[in-house]
Amino acid sequence: MSSDIRFTDFKSDKQPTWCPGCGDFGTMNGMMKALAETGNDPDNTFVVAGIGCSGKIGTYMHSYALHGVHGRALPVGTGVKMARPDIEVMVAGGDGDGYSIGAGHFVHAVRRNVDMTYVVMDNRIYGLTKGQASPTSREDFETSTSPEGPKQPPVNPHALALASGATFIAQSFSSDALRHQEIIQEAIEHDGFGFVNVYSPCVTFNDVDTYDYFRDSLVDLKEADHDPTSREDAKDVILDNEKEHQGVIYKDESSVPYHEQHGVDEDMSVIPDGAPEGATDLVREFY
Repeated sequence: MSSDIRFTDFKSDKQPTWCPGCGDFGTMNGMMKALAETGNDPDNTFVVAGIGCSGKIGTYMHSYALHGVHGRALPVGTGVKMARPDIEVMVAGGDGDGYSIGAGHFVHAVRRNVDMTYVVMDNRIYGLTKGQASPTSREDFETSTSPEGPKQPPVNPHALALASGATFIAQSFSSDALRHQEIIQEAIEHDGFGFVNVYSPCVTFNDVDTYDYFRDSLVDLKEADHDPTSREDAKDVILDNEKEHQGVIYKDESSVPYHEQHGVDEDMSVIPDGAPEGATDLVREFY
């Protein structure tokens, strides 16, 4: 790791094709600044992305990267961290990618407490496929495919994370650049699975959950009477449907990441020639 790294070192030479004003610009900038501030550099950083507008982020960031299939970014990130526990792994996705087809992987990545950061760009809409309701869309949110709204309660990702045994849960807003960076940075520094849901407005297909809406609605937990080490406080915030929150919701300061629990501390990315000792006998036993 180097102390001479700047956040611009994480910028690739590919120009983003997101819509002008998309919240993902701010989300990505905060991620790059947080990586630089925590002493990481592109040579020791691996970014895994899923499908959707957010899935393009690995192309726009200068680091090792993989653009995976829909909903499968977390298992890829887990594999990378298990093979190379010495590098910084950051997984990025959207609310559709993470809380719909990827919801099962989300639960298990949370409970394993793998030492990586998961940043979800939540715009409460499917943006890449032209504006369908997503798992976090409001019950009455009207779209071309749900003209009367989805008529289903939105997924509460923070509740899902807490119930799954999360050791770090946070919420940020892509337009609040400094706070967003601080929150991502704290997730990176956490020993375990750092989950950050980011309000990242879609300016093209969502005219309800806008920048103005979040600016007017957000309550910063840093300025409230909130103890992030208390599960009871975390539950109160998570189940409060009257407000939108920003900040660290819950943090288990005694967290022990998966690789330490299981003694995974060596580079397993290099596979030696030949079968492991005893492998042939094991195969013969069953076949």
